[in-house]
Amino acid sequence: MNLKLQLQRDEDTVLHVYADSRGFLTLGTGRLVDPRKGGGISQAEADFLLDNDIASKSLELSQKAPWTAKLDDARRGALLNMAFNLGVDGLLAFHQFMGFVQNGQYDQAADDLETTLWFTQVGGRAKRLQQQIRTGEWV
Repeated sequence: MNLKLQLQRDEDTVLHVYADSRGFLTLGTGRLVDPRKGGGISQAEADFLLDNDIASKSLELSQKAPWTAKLDDARRGALLNMAFNLGVDGLLAFHQFMGFVQNGQYDQAADDLETTLWFTQVGGRAKRLQQQIRTGEWV
């Protein structure tokens, strides 16, 4: 038996944050992430998770709205940013906005964002993404 298998057996593997037997936040296979005990993840680990999340959201968006694959990178990136925040289904619930984007009516799509509660909730993020939708340039 190797160390990895032994630790997976002895520590157990839990795929969400949980409180261990002493109440400290833990993740995965015994990974202490509780800041009260100096736990956390490295920047490389955060980047790895983010890359996986981006790939997952991109695939989900492509499956549920295949037409988005034909958008320029900046506009598709804006939709993915929104999907990261809202979930893909939450993004797709913006029917009028998504219709405008699908039809290449980017000014109307950008204007439509201002009518959403999301626009007021996320502040600067919404304004940046609105500009990115309008112009097709990364902000």
